[in-house]
Amino acid sequence: MNEYLNRGIKEIITEFPEIDGILNDYEISCGPCSVGTCLLKDIVTIHRLTKDQEQELMARIAKAIHPGKDIKIPEIEKRTEVKPKEFRYAPPIKKLVDEHVLIKRWIGLIPQVVDYCDLKTEEGRQLILDGVDLIRSYADKFHHAKEEDILFKYFDENSDIIKVMYEDHTRARGYVKAVLDALDKGDETAISENLMAYRELLTEHIKKEDEILYPWMDNNLSTIQVGKLYSQFTKADKEIGFSPEKYERFIINLEEKFKQKEK
Repeated sequence: MNEYLNRGIKEIITEFPEIDGILNDYEISCGPCSVGTCLLKDIVTIHRLTKDQEQELMARIAKAIHPGKDIKIPEIEKRTEVKPKEFRYAPPIKKLVDEHVLIKRWIGLIPQVVDYCDLKTEEGRQLILDGVDLIRSYADKFHHAKEEDILFKYFDENSDIIKVMYEDHTRARGYVKAVLDALDKGDETAISENLMAYRELLTEHIKKEDEILYPWMDNNLSTIQVGKLYSQFTKADKEIGFSPEKYERFIINLEEKFKQKEK
């Protein structure tokens, strides 16, 4: 089994498809990941499993790889012992989690935006522009920038889990650019497809950060680092050049508009 601990999870799933279902039983969703280069040992380490869960998971994976054989389960060293689903974030990490709330409200509205959008009207075009502004200014410049320019610098940016996050950010920006290109061409179908693709990507991305990446990072930040991180986040927010409340009002107004239309 030791040789498989240092192999990429997507490679292992390709060879042993049953393992994808096993990981899903522990709410570890590696199958949909666009990168999939995380090593098996890292997958186990960062997903906040208890010792018993880790041993149980590894036993099931060993059985899938070596059916009918009695395989010794290797010990995987963890830096911090944690309990699953008990997320008590330090203040700077909690700030990022809280920022996700507004982004999730926006992506929750995307299906209605797509249905409502009429590019023949100024109101319809402005709705798309306002949505893109929220993504580029709030989600990207305000939120993702703190991750890429500050938080990720405290860790090995070449680690697979952080590379996955960078890849997600890059793909998201590509979808947004495609939305604007489609708006210029008056292509409602392309706008719909790219907004829905953005929604699917960000839904999974936020889940990975809130439930996997952030807790893992939080557990490995020292008290001094937490304080420094909080100061850096505060400074970055002050220098951003716009008020996040603008986007909160946009979402509130949009939610109210769609609620009225449902009546």
